[in-house]
Amino acid sequence: MLAPCLITGRREAGCDEAGRGPLAGPVVAAAVILPPDYGNPLLNDSKQLSERQRNQLRIEIEREAMAWAVAVVEAEEIDRLNILHASTHAMCLAVKQLSLKPEFLLIDGNRFYNETDIPYQCIVKGDAKYMPIAAASILAKTHRDELMLQLHEQYPLYGWDRNKGYPTAEHYRAIEEHGPTPFHRHSFTLYKQHSLFD
Repeated sequence: MLAPCLITGRREAGCDEAGRGPLAGPVVAAAVILPPDYGNPLLNDSKQLSERQRNQLRIEIEREAMAWAVAVVEAEEIDRLNILHASTHAMCLAVKQLSLKPEFLLIDGNRFYNETDIPYQCIVKGDAKYMPIAAASILAKTHRDELMLQLHEQYPLYGWDRNKGYPTAEHYRAIEEHGPTPFHRHSFTLYKQHSLFD
């Protein structure tokens, strides 16, 4: 089972993002403050869970958390800032939207540009070590997947209902055939040679 916090008795917010690698769509970050007595043996890094498990946990986390927030940074801003800065900016936006101010931030990963006055610690693979980060990873992932399904309705040719904007052979072929959409990240490599996939 994951650890409930880093230091007992301190109000800690776990922070994580989803969508650093895709060619299209936003990066989405979440911040979550869990109750001190919260526990769920299923809670884990969102990548280790099935879609059904993530969706079930999202409902519980949003119901049981002391505070939670989700923030979105769109493709245009990703192109302007670069993906690393956009990801940490999204985390900071989520933290600022929390209804309770945390005393400390638990950041998944090894780099963070802090735009708040709250102290923090970066934790590599933190979403597999601490419950607040795992909870944030689940909210970020499920909210982003939901957004990509909505964008798929506008642009069904790119397979975003299946690839969620990530670089798949299907996605690259669609860009070659139809060109990029307003939701593609133009600072990313959007075109590959067909021979790579034939």
